[in-house]
Amino acid sequence: MTELLANHVAGRWQTGSGAGSVLKDPVLGTALVRVDAGGLDLAAAFAFARETGGKALRALSYAQRAQLLAKVAAVLQSNRDAYYDISTANSGTVKNDTAVDVDGGIYTLSQYAKWGTALGSARHLSDGAAVALAKEGAFQSQHIQVPTQGVALFINAFNFPGWGLWEKAAPALLSGVPVIIKPATATAWLTQRMVKDVVDAGVLPPGALSIICGSSAGLLDQLQPMDVMSFTGSAETAATIRAHSAITRHSVRSNIEADSVNCALLLPGHAADSEVVQLLAREVAREMTVKSGQKCTAIRRVLVPQALYDSVAQAIGAQLAKVVVGNPRNEAVRMGSLVSREQYAVVQQGLAQLLQHTTALHDGRGKALLDADPAIAACAQPVLLGCQDPDATASVHDIEVFGPVAALMPYRNLEHALALAHRGQGSLAASIYGEAPDALAQAAIELAATHGRVHVVSSEVAKLHTGHGNVMPQSLHGGPGRAGGGAELGGLRVLDFYHRKAAIQAQPSVQQALDN
Repeated sequence: MTELLANHVAGRWQTGSGAGSVLKDPVLGTALVRVDAGGLDLAAAFAFARETGGKALRALSYAQRAQLLAKVAAVLQSNRDAYYDISTANSGTVKNDTAVDVDGGIYTLSQYAKWGTALGSARHLSDGAAVALAKEGAFQSQHIQVPTQGVALFINAFNFPGWGLWEKAAPALLSGVPVIIKPATATAWLTQRMVKDVVDAGVLPPGALSIICGSSAGLLDQLQPMDVMSFTGSAETAATIRAHSAITRHSVRSNIEADSVNCALLLPGHAADSEVVQLLAREVAREMTVKSGQKCTAIRRVLVPQALYDSVAQAIGAQLAKVVVGNPRNEAVRMGSLVSREQYAVVQQGLAQLLQHTTALHDGRGKALLDADPAIAACAQPVLLGCQDPDATASVHDIEVFGPVAALMPYRNLEHALALAHRGQGSLAASIYGEAPDALAQAAIELAATHGRVHVVSSEVAKLHTGHGNVMPQSLHGGPGRAGGGAELGGLRVLDFYHRKAAIQAQPSVQQALDN
């Protein structure tokens, strides 16, 4: 029987009491490990994290907690090769895709270690200057932020088992808030191994970092008013979470990242053979194929002038034709698999829905997989769809196929293009392609209302921009409306989520003593 991975709660490793769920290699179909959370004392787990882990973290300054993050990053870096092997086996990723997850997580930790060091020996954050409440400033009000005295529960998605943990845990730990992570079952092995390495290295105080693998049943029931929770996943599950009494009755602070039908917009006025058109085509193809399209920020809709519709379709198709799909262990493969056969079925179902109202401009489904059995492997070939009437075709704006699928659609003028972009009803990211700075700026401002991040590309930054779908810790990750309304990263802005704000009203000498 395969190994049963242990959970780490209440300061010790504990295995579940059930048979567990089997994690499989999505390319070979072989069993890897099992996960199970049955029989865990969740109340004790949360209490230990709050009382033991939280107290130890809050006793440290921001700079001291930043040093802990640097030590965590060092532990992960020393075990990096093992994480690459696990990612290939459990997520079916090629090396470049694994790097986004593993190295991206380490990079994010390192960035927050750097930013936290600059905060120095403080144990709370000032929010603006003191303001007078009485004559001659004899009585003042000073706003401060202090770490919330609770636990941060993270319920994460399957696509980024490494980065998805650390992009949330880094600011939480820096804030002085202990973390309980519940990774998605299908790819939990990498998350569990990373947590195990960090816990076993002893670089964090007991209770600062816990992991529960398997079912999420009962986790929300443990939340108390000073806790916070962050969820990444489907809008359907997000709705269930928002209806839980922890949120509705106890006002537990929540951060939701859900479905997102992101777009790329080519501004009018460019020739078919222009550099900006080629930049768009390469980026769309890249976004469709990186992580096999399993990114919440991936481009799902491509908006181009009607006159360039055929030219852009050919340019994107030419890029996709180069993509070799199959077993990621073969160095000739550029795109590996989806995370499971179950996810493969979901992608095919969503694609079939879209094909009822669109046409396939590039259809890789007839292309053979390299070094992989199509009856076993969860490998999906890229498909570029075309929608000539995006005004009347609601499905292309409503359905997110979480795989290597995107839809190309024409617009009449810029006003029409912006209206189509807004039909995503709130997205994580939009990208704009053009050359004129004024036009790019105006379009960016217009799209900012419904997108958490607007990525602007011209020939001037052709070799410099970080990519439409790459989430950098320096920028906001989140979006309004359908995208969940949450906000992560964005430098030190994210610390707000893990702090409580209060106004201290006192005489000036007391205000001055706050910073001592």
